[in-house]
Amino acid sequence: MVEIKRRLRIFIVFFICVTLFGTLGFMFLENQSFLNALYYNIVTMSTVGYGDIHPTHPATRLLAIFIIVLGGGTFIGVIANASEMMLLKREVEQRLKKQNIVLGIFFSEMGYRLLQFFSSCDIDREELADMMAIDVGWSEKELLAMAKTFKRTGLKVDMPKVDLTDLNQFLNKRHTFMLRLLENPVLVEHEGFTELLLALAHMGEELSSRASLTALPGSDLKHLAGDLNRGYHLLVKEWLSHLIHLKKNYPYLYSLAARKNPFNPKASAVVDNS
Repeated sequence: MVEIKRRLRIFIVFFICVTLFGTLGFMFLENQSFLNALYYNIVTMSTVGYGDIHPTHPATRLLAIFIIVLGGGTFIGVIANASEMMLLKREVEQRLKKQNIVLGIFFSEMGYRLLQFFSSCDIDREELADMMAIDVGWSEKELLAMAKTFKRTGLKVDMPKVDLTDLNQFLNKRHTFMLRLLENPVLVEHEGFTELLLALAHMGEELSSRASLTALPGSDLKHLAGDLNRGYHLLVKEWLSHLIHLKKNYPYLYSLAARKNPFNPKASAVVDNS
């Protein structure tokens, strides 16, 4: 998509330059009005050639040849790249929908559980809960502002509060599930989610590689904290991105996701208006 946009911009610049040059040339050489000169330029550039206006001077013929050779390719380039971009945009939108379906399954199977686990062990748990007080009534603008605020926030777990054995058992049970997600072709271009899965897989491998997860030395706990914090950060990042997508495209799915807010200890999927 980025490459197509770059090519389209280049062709548009050339198209504008050739159009201005040709229009001004026909105005000067054929003594035509701006509208007639522009019309003649476009007709020549598109190689339609109605014949109602035609060159009367050798210089005009040379100008027409220049426009046909350079302008024709530019004209076709603009149309071709614009069409390709529209088709690719539709394809990207369809792929994005499928990616978010997979993301929804991931959060239902393990994402929410991990978010609850990490947030309950966060060093700034109360401040984080206030910042992440997302509810059903939030607008897309508020969610986007939250995502920007999150980028400036450092998430850290309090290692003494972390039950490494429980985390290890949970990740081991979801090991096959994560491998299947990594093999899913829909997620090939979703680098953020792939990075998250790799971080969680590495976290599980680190924990499983230790004979015992109790009485670990401080240096090893510090090392594990780096792995946990990285996975925690990526997890929250993907969750917020997923919420924004749901809010924009599927309000009913967003409603459920917001009611299950893992940063709210009192969150519940039950709708209670009492």
